[in-house]
Amino acid sequence: MHTERFEQAIELIDAANEQDPNTVVADGKNWPKERLYSERMSEMLKRFAPDADEAMQIAIRAQHIQRWKSPRSNFPEGRQGYLQWRTNLYKFHAETTGALMSQAGYDDDTVERVKKAVGKKALKVNKDTQLLEDVVDLVFIEHYMLEFAQKHPEYSEDKWLDIIRKTWKKMSESAQQFALSGKVTLPEPLVPLIQKALA
Repeated sequence: MHTERFEQAIELIDAANEQDPNTVVADGKNWPKERLYSERMSEMLKRFAPDADEAMQIAIRAQHIQRWKSPRSNFPEGRQGYLQWRTNLYKFHAETTGALMSQAGYDDDTVERVKKAVGKKALKVNKDTQLLEDVVDLVFIEHYMLEFAQKHPEYSEDKWLDIIRKTWKKMSESAQQFALSGKVTLPEPLVPLIQKALA
């Protein structure tokens, strides 16, 4: 049984993501893009870490909250601009999530804990941040990797091997095992590449 404040926090997060002007079609239904992403995150968490507590369920649901409000195009081209955008985005997601949790009646300690995970603080050290990163990567592999590949036909095989290895390195050992366990749908056309990258 979930608490009332949990239900309210999830409702607030979903309502915020419903406002996404970008839509995608999945399972024959039109979705606001970030609303669909949040559903996929929650669904993967249930499969990968079914015992995750309320705080982590909220963090996972809110990972991309209102992402469209801070577009990449607002920042300079190149690697520096990209890193600036990412840092800004993590902070924006964390602050937005924290405000909605407070509104739902969560105490400061729980809010700070979730903000730390959503803000991607202390990866590999903070187990909450690591869990969030694991779910992000598993969702990317199952739902978005192929689409990303199709958007970048110019990427060489070496660049792809590098992307796969970097994603893999960010994951915990249990997430890596889970990804190869048959419980995650690997993108069929990229399987040879994934196998080569991890060999």
